[in-house]
Amino acid sequence: MGKRRAIVVGAGIAGLAAALVLHRAGWHATVVERAPARRSSGYMLNLIGGGYDAVERLGLLPELSKRDLGAFTSVLVRADGTAKFTVPQAIVEAAQGARAMSVFRGDLETVLYEAVEDTADFRFGTTVTAVEQSGDGVDAVLGDGSTMNADLLIGADGLHSDVRRLVFGEKSRFRVDLDHMVGAFPLRRVPDGLAEGSGTTFIGPGRTAAVINLGPGRSSAFFAYRGPDTDLDRGAATALEAAFGDLGGGVPGALAQLREAPDGAYFDSVSQIRMDAWSTGRVVLLGDAAWCVTLFAGYGAGLALAGAHALGEALDADDLPAALAAWEACLRPEVAKRQALARRGIAQFAPPTKFHVWLSDMAMRSITLPGVRRLVQRSISRSR
Repeated sequence: MGKRRAIVVGAGIAGLAAALVLHRAGWHATVVERAPARRSSGYMLNLIGGGYDAVERLGLLPELSKRDLGAFTSVLVRADGTAKFTVPQAIVEAAQGARAMSVFRGDLETVLYEAVEDTADFRFGTTVTAVEQSGDGVDAVLGDGSTMNADLLIGADGLHSDVRRLVFGEKSRFRVDLDHMVGAFPLRRVPDGLAEGSGTTFIGPGRTAAVINLGPGRSSAFFAYRGPDTDLDRGAATALEAAFGDLGGGVPGALAQLREAPDGAYFDSVSQIRMDAWSTGRVVLLGDAAWCVTLFAGYGAGLALAGAHALGEALDADDLPAALAAWEACLRPEVAKRQALARRGIAQFAPPTKFHVWLSDMAMRSITLPGVRRLVQRSISRSR
């Protein structure tokens, strides 16, 4: 018998990880990506606990370790950019634990792509426009008019998934809007007035702005604020300028870089995807397409990697629909946990009042106390 075939829609973290585990399970994968070429930029993300474990199980640890951004000194600042207090790098490292790394999204995707470029086929500049299933296969029509047949179709095409819309229904049936916006982007120039190896974070009612200087080509900015998803129509540069243009410190310089190159930013509404089932027949959703936990959870990449690894193990079974159902049953409790943590975490990124800001400040100040630090470490370990 020849290799079983799979169509993977989406060449992001989830899709590339799926192509990797498919190859190891003896499948042949064709990856379909709407973008005209592979993306190589993106914001910084953390791989901690289970996310780090997934990187290790997938064999990516040696290459990703070379790209680890490491921990950094975190300075909490006022609106004008002056310092409130500092959380030293050593305390950040202690809170994260030894099994943790920070990398740019583009670096993670590059490592994944290099692991599969010789074993998977890639079709850029198109996506799936129609899907039809039969008892022993699935047909996918692409935007260029061609048709592909496979044993399995994996929708790893993110929050705005075409596969989910075509097979399961419109996004409005599954999207839960959390009424916030996020923007994140790498900085081509290091932030002015910010020492290398440090980052500043402003937290005020309804918003957070963070600027991180890890040296040339390794610096980034992150913004979150309470606002309507109609801000998407304004674009990242205009919307973030309106929400954060009054701040000082490193924020004005970061926003200036965004205005110069707005296309490099991630900017979207904060929404979760909640579905009763992630698969039907021979079609399965993976990553944000199935369960988007949002950036507020801080675990989206790790969960995509862990989900892909578990999917690869499930694909050894002969009864594919049953295997997909079993895979989902094992993964769903962790997804529910992360989604709940994200909803609770909104108050950390966008505190509703000045009183909540003060409480957040007190909590972070307390981390510098040795006894509290140990309690935080134990709490973080349990949450993983």
